[in-house]
Amino acid sequence: MSDMFEEVIGKMTEITPEPEDYTGEDGLIYCGKCHTAKQFRMDKPPFVGKLFPHACRCEQERREKEQAEEARRRHLAAVEDLKRRGFTDPEMRKWTFANDNGKCPQMEYARFYVEHFEEMREENIGYLLWGGVGTGKSFFAGCIANALMEKEIPVRMTNFALILNDLTGSFEGRNDYISRLCSFPLLILDDFGMERGTEYALEQVYHVIDSRYRSGRPLIVTTNLALEDLRHPQDTAHARIYDRLLELCAPILFTGGSFRKETAQAKLERLKSMMDRKELP
Repeated sequence: MSDMFEEVIGKMTEITPEPEDYTGEDGLIYCGKCHTAKQFRMDKPPFVGKLFPHACRCEQERREKEQAEEARRRHLAAVEDLKRRGFTDPEMRKWTFANDNGKCPQMEYARFYVEHFEEMREENIGYLLWGGVGTGKSFFAGCIANALMEKEIPVRMTNFALILNDLTGSFEGRNDYISRLCSFPLLILDDFGMERGTEYALEQVYHVIDSRYRSGRPLIVTTNLALEDLRHPQDTAHARIYDRLLELCAPILFTGGSFRKETAQAKLERLKSMMDRKELP
């Protein structure tokens, strides 16, 4: 047993010096590059006086660099997986704060939401983004989604047209499907009010929103409907849906010109400029 013990200790204390390493006055082997010890002398029994390997400074830095790179790779893989599962359209990945053109005055609310998401989640506070077509509501919501997923917080951004299509194609798994939607820390429903207004569709819309309400998790909704229409619906079926939304979400009005029209006009101006510079036959 003693021989085996000594063999184990011997392997623990082994060190293979590099050609540039040297032995210091204290009897320890030092790294020839960073000049810090590669060994330390144990001062506790039963190993008092024994020399054990110790990472020198450049070895510690190398390990830390490798660990940081591995952590970075794991983070990028995790974010990639979240965005693959969280977005229904790859184009949504471009809706980030870094790509914000600064023309949306409401963007401060998006940044605030991300910075205080834990509080928003705890208080179950969402946003109802309403206003005209092309005023930046979807981009605003996408910025929140991307920023949270960069923090490895799962988000699902979809719309009721896709949800209703999924539910119609898999009726037996309806409850499981809605449960998955409600499991995301944040659910974003884009273009609310554009889906079919059939009795079945309205029932499923209510079921999704009510389930989200009961889950106690926040919801962000974008819509072209006016707040007045949401507050004073024309029938009971819409009333119970809108009531749930207004309970869950703080309304934020988006005003100003259409970003889509501005983009189209800018493209037209670029085309005219190109035609002016080119001699046409």
